[in-house]
Amino acid sequence: MKINLVMIVRDEERYLERCLKSAVHLVDHMVITDTGSTDRPREIARNMGALVLEYGWNNDFSAARNFGLDHSDGDWNLVLDADETLHFYSREALEERISRLSDRWGQAWMGAITRYDSYQDGDGTSVSTSLIPRLLPRGIRYAGIIHEQPDTGIPCYPLLLEADHDGYVSCDKGERNLPYLEKAVNLYPEDVYYRFQMAAALRNMKRLEDSLDWFRGFYKMAPPQAGYRTEGVLSYLYTLLDLGGPACLDEAWDIIRREKPVLGKRADFCFLCGLFYMKLVLSDVKQYYHLLLGIENSFLECLRIGEHPEQGGVVGAGSFKAAYNLGLWYEVSGDREKAAEYYRQSALAGFKPASERLSDILVKPSDFSY
Repeated sequence: MKINLVMIVRDEERYLERCLKSAVHLVDHMVITDTGSTDRPREIARNMGALVLEYGWNNDFSAARNFGLDHSDGDWNLVLDADETLHFYSREALEERISRLSDRWGQAWMGAITRYDSYQDGDGTSVSTSLIPRLLPRGIRYAGIIHEQPDTGIPCYPLLLEADHDGYVSCDKGERNLPYLEKAVNLYPEDVYYRFQMAAALRNMKRLEDSLDWFRGFYKMAPPQAGYRTEGVLSYLYTLLDLGGPACLDEAWDIIRREKPVLGKRADFCFLCGLFYMKLVLSDVKQYYHLLLGIENSFLECLRIGEHPEQGGVVGAGSFKAAYNLGLWYEVSGDREKAAEYYRQSALAGFKPASERLSDILVKPSDFSY
């Protein structure tokens, strides 16, 4: 079988060599489409043995990707972005996985990578995971001017191939993407996926109020089977929690109760529930005192479920972040022994806030009070 790497790049000299080095042993040829770089990606790609194509940018990501795919003769095309780096995986293992799936489906399937996305938040740098279709059979093309997706209804299966993505740590692409998204939602007002992406972009740009109407529209329209629905629901809920206030908390509570039968077995949903109960109780202790146990139970359920990166979600929601929040809960409750136990569990995973709290409670009285 012939496997080619197909990429589009623009001003990516910072990342490109690292990306190509992580993938070169998996592929037969590399096809790199440059869309107007002013730095050195064309030189880097040629030095790595890639075929370099130049494409006049026309404000359409799918068109650029499809141009590269048109120049690939692979049976399978592995699609990456320059700010992604593959974890080591052997060509033999990849071929074995492709052969196993092809024995059942022929070439009527796509392969997904598990991507670990780094981003900045209140704890410093956090990581979330998502499963993204990136191995395409010959003939499949993309659709969508931005946040492009394979234009096919064939099923997608995990490849057991993983990649780190850190492009959003040093560069927020929200301002760049927004005009494309505005154009997309105007062209396709009934497209739920674009509504989700518009809401997510505005949220990431800290325009929380602006994002809410888009989240509400997405939530009403999203089909239950949509692969992006869970991420959209959780982002919607986090936006309501970040805004706070009685109306937003009531809206969040209605959604949580509605979604619990669907999402209740996911650690990231239970983690959000724990944060929600905290916020609700603090908003009116007398009215919501009966929900105190919901805080503890939510984070304990996270640990019981554990980590499942193949499902997507925030890394740590089923382990060290849940343990840290249990430490906070027990410290507030006055149980310093249990607090230390869970802080220690979180700290062993390298979570710095847990190490700091553990040091504090071991040497001085708690800073928390009722």
